[in-house]
Parts: sequence; C-alpha cells; structure tokens
Amino acid sequence: MVSISSSIFVYICVLLSVAFFTLLERKGLSYMQVRKGPNKVGVMGLPQPLADGIKLLIKEVVSPVVSNYSVFVFAPILSLSLALALWQLYPSLYSSTYFKWGFLFFMCISSLNVYGTLMAGWASNSKYALLGSLRAVAQTISYEVSMALIFLLPLLMGETFNLFEVLEAQGKLVFSLLLLPVSLMWFVTCLAETNRAPFDFAEGESELVSGFNIEYGSVGFVLIFLSEYANILFMGMLSSVLFLGGGLLWYFESNSLLVMSVLMFSYAFIWARASFPRYRYDLLMSLTWKVYLPISLSVMLVLVPLLLLFGA
Repeated sequence: MVSISSSIFVYICVLLSVAFFTLLERKGLSYMQVRKGPNKVGVMGLPQPLADGIKLLIKEVVSPVVSNYSVFVFAPILSLSLALALWQLYPSLYSSTYFKWGFLFFMCISSLNVYGTLMAGWASNSKYALLGSLRAVAQTISYEVSMALIFLLPLLMGETFNLFEVLEAQGKLVFSLLLLPVSLMWFVTCLAETNRAPFDFAEGESELVSGFNIEYGSVGFVLIFLSEYANILFMGMLSSVLFLGGGLLWYFESNSLLVMSVLMFSYAFIWARASFPRYRYDLLMSLTWKVYLPISLSVMLVLVPLLLLFGA
C-alpha cells in the first residue's frame, strides 16, 4: 500500500508539473516574441492551466464515424500510462521503487511509446493522421538508436545501469564536462525523441494539419497532451541525472538542486522552440544516421577500451 500511495503521489505531482509547465512555455514564448502571454485568468494568469484543463474535459467527446473506436480510445490511455511509468525511475530519497537495471526499463518503455502514436494515427482512419503518425514513428525509432548509445556512455563511466548510482558516481565532477559534445548531441536527440520544435514534424500544421492527433478532442486530446509534456519533463530529469548530476546534488537534503536542473533543461526545450525554424525532415533523418550514430559508436569504441585499460 505504501508503494502504491507513493506512486500515485508521484503521478499527481507530475500531472500538476505538466499543467504549470505549459503556463511557463506560453509565458516564455510570449516574452521571447515581445508580447504578453496568459494574464487574464486570476492573478498574473496563474490559474490558466486549470481553466484550460476544465474546458477541455467538459467538451463533448467526438470520434470519427469510420474510426476503429476501441483502438482510437485506447491509444491516448496507452501513451499517458507509458509516460507516467517512466517516472518510477525518478531518483528521489523518498522513492518507493529501486531499479537496479533502470537503463533497460527506460529503453523498454520508451520503445513502446511509438505504439500509442501509431495506434492513434491508424485508428483515426484519416490520411493526415496516418501520415503524421508514420513520420513520428520513423523519427522516434531512428533517434532511439543513437540515444541508447549516448545513454550508455555516462552509465559506462559510472559502471552501473542504476540512475541512483550514476548520481553518486559523478561526485563533484559532472559528466557533461568530460562528455561535452556528447551531452549536446543528447539534448538534440531529446528534442527529436519528444517531437519538439524544431523537429516537430509530427505536428507540422502547414503540411500535416496537426499530425496524428488531428481527430482527437476533449479527453483524448488531454491525455495525448499530458503524455507529451510528461515525457519532456522526464527527459529533462534524465538529462540532469546523466550529465549534471553529482554527489552534492544527490545528498542535498531536499533535492532542490536536482529540481532546478530539471527546470533548466525543460526551459531549454522552450528556448529551442522560440529560437529555431522547423528543420527539414530528410536532413533530420540524415543527421541521426550519418552524424550522430557514427560519432556515438566511435566514442563508445574508444571509451570502453580506455575504461577497461585504466579502470583495471
């Protein structure tokens, strides 16, 4: 019961974080574009995410007549469930779960995420939704290959697959200083993996009419929206653990340094969206197969022998 209660508490915190992260994104984008963001609801627009959520939840649930209804309904539920399951890896002092093989758990869950997107696009029976889902799946699967190799580098340096131990292994020297080019590659990979601008081809409005979620509204859209932003926050947390961790961060009493680091990475997602135009799809796919994959493999082939040589 304690484990279940702790997990439910974590999920509630994640959903609240997603709600107010959307407010941060809208405020951040507005000031970067020299305009005002949400400022009418309540004090400084702070209740705006709650108002938006209530509005979406009370809207009528509509599904296409020709859709595969059971799959159409199940796809958003699957996406949100997988996004929340990843948060079991959060390295908190009060965590109820301890994953010795956290890397494998992350790769298994993240690999399943594409099924929610593919099912949503296929079950809508819309060519726009299907095209958007196929683009998103191809993009996600391609970047998972280089992401897994980059993920392995800090784990090899820490000699563990456990995120708790990766934090402790860094001590006072963070891995981002030792793996600076790789950490930048990791950030770009996170952008592509979460379908965020400038790599948001799954939602390219000018050519795909919002992508795989075009037929979703009300509760279905809310679940897809929550899963997308929960993944963004999780990738920010994972980036903080892998490249900005450290013994001081882990032993800090309230984990507030880790929270600030996650917020910094998450805000970088917003900054990238405001700063760069949308990339071209063929260039994005060439980037991972012709640049990131060879570099990550080369670093892996160099790092592993060095660790075996000097670690022994």
